[in-house]
Amino acid sequence: MSGHSKWASIKHKKGATDAKRGRLFTKLIREITVAARNGGGKIETNPRLRLAIQRAKDANMPQNNIERAIKKGTGELEGVNYEEVTYEGYGPGGIAIMVEVLTDNKNRATSIIRNIFSKRGGNMAGPGSVNWIFQKKGYIVINRTEIEEDKLMSIVLESGAEDLRTDESTYGVTTEPADFDRVKKALQDNNVKIEVAEITNVPKNTIKVTGDSAKKVLSLVNELEEQEDVQNVYANFDIPDDVMKKIESET
Repeated sequence: MSGHSKWASIKHKKGATDAKRGRLFTKLIREITVAARNGGGKIETNPRLRLAIQRAKDANMPQNNIERAIKKGTGELEGVNYEEVTYEGYGPGGIAIMVEVLTDNKNRATSIIRNIFSKRGGNMAGPGSVNWIFQKKGYIVINRTEIEEDKLMSIVLESGAEDLRTDESTYGVTTEPADFDRVKKALQDNNVKIEVAEITNVPKNTIKVTGDSAKKVLSLVNELEEQEDVQNVYANFDIPDDVMKKIESET
């Protein structure tokens, strides 16, 4: 879990840079479009759309971009038909990796993902190879300077959270997907600043990686996430705090 928490925080910090390049907006627009296509355009009855719109607002996406993406999903405007694909594989050190993709060209996406795995010391695997390692959960990251652990634990557990874990600099709050909105609202009502809030896939177990293997793992995951078709990358690595700090300072 600690690896998941630290990686979630790093991705959040990268978000501003990604937004400047337009990459984050592209991914968010695709997610909003597909969420609206699959579950309708009303956030009251479509949790996936509600979360996608919140992420878009957090990234300062203009409201007209959000509305246009919804209309493309519901068919009110003409749009691209994106296919949802999940790829599974292994990275350096034997870590498990799942890659969620929204693409208008599955053959192209498969070729790109396979090539990245290959050149970064990993390998693709068949469907079902690693997805059993992950569980769908609500996940919230909070900086430890925001609140004392005892107070945070009281807030999140009373509002329905499943678990609270502490790293060197962050707290990681885990919920069942159905309880995610309630726990998030409880934190907001108590003026607790949230760094990351998402429905994600959390690993049931992790593999510790250090040194050169840690760098290779992060290089692989980073390159996967930089692809336009890739929406999410999940992995079960656990990199110690000191190693993660060193790598982060070098990038």
